Amino acid sequence: MTEPADNPAARARVAKPRRSSRALDAAVSIADLRRLAARRLPRSVFDFIDGGAGDEVTLRDNEAAFADWQLVPRVGVDVSRRSAEADIVGARSQAPLLLAPTGLAGFFWPSGEIAAARAAAAAGLPFCLSTNSVASIEAVADAVPDADRWFQLYALKDRDWMHALVSRARVARYRVLCITVDLPVQGRRERDVRNAFTVPLRPRAATMLDLARRPRWLAGALLSPPRFGNFEGAAPAGFTSVAQHVASLFDPSVTWDDLARLRDLWPGPVVIKGVLHPDDAARAVGIGADGVMVSNHGGRQLDHVPAPISVLPEIVAAVGGRAQVILDGGVRRGTDILKAVALGASSCSIGRAFLWGLCAAGQDGVATAIAILRDELDNAMTLLGTARIADVGADHVRPRRPG
Repeated sequence: MTEPADNPAARARVAKPRRSSRALDAAVSIADLRRLAARRLPRSVFDFIDGGAGDEVTLRDNEAAFADWQLVPRVGVDVSRRSAEADIVGARSQAPLLLAPTGLAGFFWPSGEIAAARAAAAAGLPFCLSTNSVASIEAVADAVPDADRWFQLYALKDRDWMHALVSRARVARYRVLCITVDLPVQGRRERDVRNAFTVPLRPRAATMLDLARRPRWLAGALLSPPRFGNFEGAAPAGFTSVAQHVASLFDPSVTWDDLARLRDLWPGPVVIKGVLHPDDAARAVGIGADGVMVSNHGGRQLDHVPAPISVLPEIVAAVGGRAQVILDGGVRRGTDILKAVALGASSCSIGRAFLWGLCAAGQDGVATAIAILRDELDNAMTLLGTARIADVGADHVRPRRPG
C-alpha cells in the first residue's frame, strides 16, 4: 500500500534510490536520463540504443501516440492511500511495470544485466533477460536468485540449441518464457550502418576521438569485454555486427506450429512478444499463451507500423480476457502507464527508459528510472481520482479527437 501523499519520508522511500552522482541527483525525468546516457556513451553505442529502423517514423510515433489519448479525472474520491500493485502473468508486482528484454546491456555498463535485475528486484518488479544478453542465463540467476526473472527467447535455426536455452532457463528457475516473434531478420537501422557498429567495437578513424572522450565507458568495456553470453561456443567469433549475429543464428521460417511446440516445452507462463495484429493476438491465445506483448520492437524492426498504444484496444478486444495484454513501446511517463492500463493493458514494459538509466549510472541509474516512473504514476493516480491501479478503466481515458 502506498503511503499518504503528505508523508514526505514515506514518499522518499518509494521515490529516492541511492544516488551515485550529482548528475543523477538532478535527473527528474526519463528524458534527463537519456541526456546523461548520451554524455557517457560513445556516439555509435548511444545510437545503437537510441536508434530505430528506416526513417525512424515508428520510433517517434511510439512516444507521440500517447498524446492521442487524454486522461479524464474523477473527483470526490478518497485517494489518501493508494496502491499501484498489479498482477503480471500470475505474480504480484509493486507496479504494473516490468523491465523488457534488451540485448547487450552488459556492453553498455559492466554486468549491466545483473545491475538491472537487482534494481528491478529491489523495486519489486519483474526483469526479463534477453537471449542476446552479455551475462548468461545462469550468471543472472546466481546473482539475483529471488527476483521475478523472465527469459526472452528468439526462434533459432539450431533447434537443439534453442531447446537447450529453454531447458537452461527452466533449470535456473526463470518464471516466465517470453517468445519474441517479430525478428525473422533484423530491421535496417541506418545509424548502425553508418557507424559500422560491431560487437566488440572495431573503431574507425572517425570514431577513435569519440572513444577517447568517453574514458569511463571505455575502461569498463576493456575490463569486461562484451560477448553473447548465452551463445558461448555457438556464436561466430571475432568482430561481428549484430545484424550478422541475427542472420547467422535466428530462424526466419518459424511458424505458429513451432511456437506451439515451444509453448509445450515450458511448464510455466508464456508471453508472446511482438504482436500488432488482433488476429495474431488471438492465435497466441489459441496456442496457450498466458500473455500477449503488444510491441513493434521499439521501432527497431519494420518502420511505418502502428505504435503499440494505438492498436492496444483492438488487441485487448481480440484477446477477450483470456490472457493478459502487456504494452511495450514508447513509455516515458507515469501517465503513459496510466493510459495503457485504462485501455486494457495489465502492465507496461520499458526498454530504453531503464537502459538510459543503466548507461548513466548502472544499478543506481536503473533504480532512478523506475523511481521516476513510479512517482509519476502515483502522482497521476492521485490526480485522476483512483486509489488503486485496478480501479483505472475505460472511463478514465478518451481520444483527443473523438470519432
